[in-house]
Amino acid sequence: MNMPDDSLLGFGALFTGGLIAVESTMITQIAAVVIAIFFVAVVIIVIGTYGALWFQAYMSGAQVSLLRLIGMSFRQVNARAIVQSKIMAMQAGVATDPSTGITTQRLEAHYLAGGNVPGVIRAIIAAHRADIDLDFDRAAAIDLAGRDVLDAVQTSVYPKVIDCPDPQKSKKATLSAIARNGVELQIRARVTVRTNIKQLIGGATEETVIARVGEGIITSIGSVESHLIVLENPDLISKAVLARGLDAQTAFEIVSIDIADIDIGENIGARLQADQAEADTRVARAKAEERRAFAIAREQEMKAKVSENRANVLMAEAQVPLAIAAAFRQGNFSHNGGFGESH
Repeated sequence: MNMPDDSLLGFGALFTGGLIAVESTMITQIAAVVIAIFFVAVVIIVIGTYGALWFQAYMSGAQVSLLRLIGMSFRQVNARAIVQSKIMAMQAGVATDPSTGITTQRLEAHYLAGGNVPGVIRAIIAAHRADIDLDFDRAAAIDLAGRDVLDAVQTSVYPKVIDCPDPQKSKKATLSAIARNGVELQIRARVTVRTNIKQLIGGATEETVIARVGEGIITSIGSVESHLIVLENPDLISKAVLARGLDAQTAFEIVSIDIADIDIGENIGARLQADQAEADTRVARAKAEERRAFAIAREQEMKAKVSENRANVLMAEAQVPLAIAAAFRQGNFSHNGGFGESH
């Protein structure tokens, strides 16, 4: 009677175990499907986001892996800017040059430092075309220093002209210089400069060059005997100023200094001489007035002394009668009108 019950129990346990096995298998299959779907979704998202960019880099030989592109997103780096800059460098033939040192990692580092990566690459390409020695480290340092490295390279290839004085930064349109003869010359110069890449970091700017050139022109004209010499040979001033080496410790190299315009101003020397003569006249008048006042005071003093002497004479004359009277009283006055004992 008990054996059928035991069989039923065994069958139930077997059936329950089978259901559990089926359920665990289905769970495993569902999990595998979910993982596969998630993986496919991730692949689709990655390919949709970075596929075109990676393919563009691959076809250009830029050698930027898909994993690095993904890592750029986590590092908050503009992957498109890095890849396009690397492609520009590869197409120009500067990325494969070991001397330039252009790698994807260094491009990312410069971007994270706040640099302009495309501008730096364009500057390196322009310098490479112009046979100028410019590697990535120097270009990145110039860019991080706040200078426009591309403009610096272009100015080094094509020199630019700056006015001295600069009408946009100075209230005066000309320089005022005075020769030894006192004649003022109003001069406007034009300075041709090119960028000195080696001294661009830490070198002085255009304002310093303009100030030095202006000082040199004024000093050179001040050492000339006559303004006519400057009018006859303006190039003497240009050569004298250029020989001073005014571009030392600046970011530029002075190519030439040209005197664009010279005008004759006032005769400062004559005006100063006239002012000096007027001042000397006033001083002479003051001294003459001083001497006149002294003479008048002396005259009054002498008049006072004369009056004093007259008073003394009158006092002496007044003493004579008194002395005679005293002599009569004392009997010291003789009958013959002389002094002596009475008889």
